[in-house]
Amino acid sequence: ETEGALKASPVTRGRAKTLRAEFTDAERMLWSRIKGRKLMGWQFRAQHPVDPYILDFACVPLKLAIELDGATHSSVEERAHDARRLAFLEAHDWRVVRFWNDDVYRNLDGVVESIMERLPPK
Repeated sequence: ETEGALKASPVTRGRAKTLRAEFTDAERMLWSRIKGRKLMGWQFRAQHPVDPYILDFACVPLKLAIELDGATHSSVEERAHDARRLAFLEAHDWRVVRFWNDDVYRNLDGVVESIMERLPPK
């Protein structure tokens, strides 16, 4: 285990690598603002595997996950999947913060501020 992360299977790690190469526009916008320890010195990882799931963004030492949701997360099936995923992550001591893609498009500064409010001083 690395810094409290669950060891990911080779399949999940491979999917995460593919997802990193295929960022959505919202993911690309947010990543440009949080990568490289830009948020109060905390490092985030993109498409971080926590088997069997892949987190959009993760600050592993804090076990803080940032998830971006598009329109597909409105369906009953997706909401049920998200609830199972959240229960799994919380059972493994992860905190999950969700934003709609539209929030990123319309108020990127507000999204970044909201994330920063959850980070302790370093």
